[in-house]
Amino acid sequence: MATTTGWAQLRQQARSLETQTDNLFQTYSSFTSNPSKKPSEDEIRIEAQLQDLLTRRDAVVASLSRTLDSDSAAGSSATKLQNVLRHKEILSDHRKEYQRLKTAITQARNHTNLLSSVRDDINQYRTSTNVTNEAEYRLEERDAIERSHGMADTVLATAYAVNQEFGQQHLQLASINRRIKGAAMQIPGINTLIGKINTRKKRDSVILACLISFCFLMLLWIR
Repeated sequence: MATTTGWAQLRQQARSLETQTDNLFQTYSSFTSNPSKKPSEDEIRIEAQLQDLLTRRDAVVASLSRTLDSDSAAGSSATKLQNVLRHKEILSDHRKEYQRLKTAITQARNHTNLLSSVRDDINQYRTSTNVTNEAEYRLEERDAIERSHGMADTVLATAYAVNQEFGQQHLQLASINRRIKGAAMQIPGINTLIGKINTRKKRDSVILACLISFCFLMLLWIR
């Protein structure tokens, strides 16, 4: 009777531990979809609980095997043997599932860390590239300003040269004008001739003005 009671308690304990393991597997598997860079406190806690459950179940299965060995009833021993084998099979499957989930979480974490590292490298490259582009832009702007200053200096130098040339030509024309006037003063009667020419021009201008006025008045009278 004591053996039967012990067997029933061990089987109940084994089934309870199996159920707890299944429930923890559901929570533990969630870490494969969105793992953190390092194992979180929840992940470490659940992993420790799973390891503890598997260890306790191993001890319970061993106790079931010892109880089976001490049972003298042949008919019940066959059924108990099947129960022990089933608990061992489930325990083995759960150990494999635990290792599979642990490996999946590790791979997912490595993948996440790799992507994060790549993003960090890209951001760092973009930052350094922006700094380089900014420096190159400033150098180009400075070169453009220096070229503009050089062109302005060239234009100013050309303007100064042209202005100086105009000044020299003005002096030359003034000198020529003075020479012509001096020569005219030395030729007898040239001033009188120039005066007559100017008088005739003035007379012609007066006659032309009178003629235009007369024509204008005639047009007004005809209309």
